[in-house]
Amino acid sequence: MTKPTRLLAALVFVLGFFAQAAQAQLEIEIVSGNPSAFPIAIVPFAWEDPDPEPIDTVSQIVSNDLYRSGLFKPMAEADMVDRPRDAEGIRFGTWRLLKVDYIVIGSVRPSPNGMGHDINYQLFDVHSQERLLSQITTVGEGDLRFGAHRVADAIYEALTGVPGAFSTRIAYITSTGEGDDSLYELVVADADGFGPQSIVGSPEPLLSPSWSPDGRKLAYVSFEKGNSEIYIQDVATGAREIISSGQGINGAPSFSPDGTQLAMTLSRTGNPEVFVTDLATGKQSQLTNHWAIDTEPAWSPDGRTIYFTSDRGGKPQIYGISARGGTPQRVTLQGDYNARASVAPDGRKIAVAQGRGNEYRIAVWDLDTERFTVLTPGTLDESPSFAPNGSMVLYATRQGGRGVLSAVSADGNVRQRLVLSDGDVREPAWSPVIR
Repeated sequence: MTKPTRLLAALVFVLGFFAQAAQAQLEIEIVSGNPSAFPIAIVPFAWEDPDPEPIDTVSQIVSNDLYRSGLFKPMAEADMVDRPRDAEGIRFGTWRLLKVDYIVIGSVRPSPNGMGHDINYQLFDVHSQERLLSQITTVGEGDLRFGAHRVADAIYEALTGVPGAFSTRIAYITSTGEGDDSLYELVVADADGFGPQSIVGSPEPLLSPSWSPDGRKLAYVSFEKGNSEIYIQDVATGAREIISSGQGINGAPSFSPDGTQLAMTLSRTGNPEVFVTDLATGKQSQLTNHWAIDTEPAWSPDGRTIYFTSDRGGKPQIYGISARGGTPQRVTLQGDYNARASVAPDGRKIAVAQGRGNEYRIAVWDLDTERFTVLTPGTLDESPSFAPNGSMVLYATRQGGRGVLSAVSADGNVRQRLVLSDGDVREPAWSPVIR
């Protein structure tokens, strides 16, 4: 098989996952859990606003966030014999008998300026009766759901020592229709799947969304003009600009950690190679130069190394090269097929799509031990994307003949499926922490 044919086959493999899809809200489904999850009670927060309380209450959102992390087992509201509103009302002995380790109480009231809400909450250790957290989160009008995610982030960090990622966002690609009626959309939603918004639509394929480090922009590939082009688009305003549109392949964009550069795959020199573009000047530097296909660049968190997929050894593997250039070194040393690297925030692990025969699973390569840990049992799992706190890996898979998004904990112990009510989704990308 020639090099262009191999590349075309790879593109067909990616695009082949797309099928009919209709944009709808994602639904969380826990497919495996953690039997040692911490029991926690999120007591319904007191609603102190004269306007009606939203159907999705702050306490419910917090509870759902902690539950889908796999590390916590929130008590059902129906099982709560008490619903204290302040610390003095907590009967710790009762909650110990109910085998609850932690309890959260709180209230929601209009902000003093009348332009939003204050979420006042406290976290207690039931056994020691120690107050572990006492904070007020202020949000603007209409941002209660975001505020609830912030509360869940704070509780998660207080109890695990790891920052939460519930207030982040995800991007993914959907496809609707067939043939001339096809419509591809780049969609952005909250990390829990709520509030999906179409950022751009096209009758031609959209691929490879990549977040800027400030979470305000997305780079992606569009075929809307026939040939592949790389765009950067502002998520809030919709303003966008073309970054690369030369002949041949323009693909796989990836922002540098400081947001000043964009790594990408270009074939303008005759073969797919990894390039880096300075976004301020537009100057491009070619990093790789080999007869093989070099693609799918991903930056290390410190910006010093760019990992990429190459078949220069005969089969796709992950290689690393200095961001300043040099000689690439093979990184993944086990397995026949390892591609589409996503680097953990601490830089010590790399999630990949690992192939064996006709099966593709998500695995994590530990750079220190040089060993793989297989995270998923699926047969067509691809496009891994680490959460910004490193706790989970988001990926695309197949279920019942359609594409869905799933997430798995970094140790493989907890899996959840994010299911569209209709259609397929592919190519997920988890945003950085939204400030």
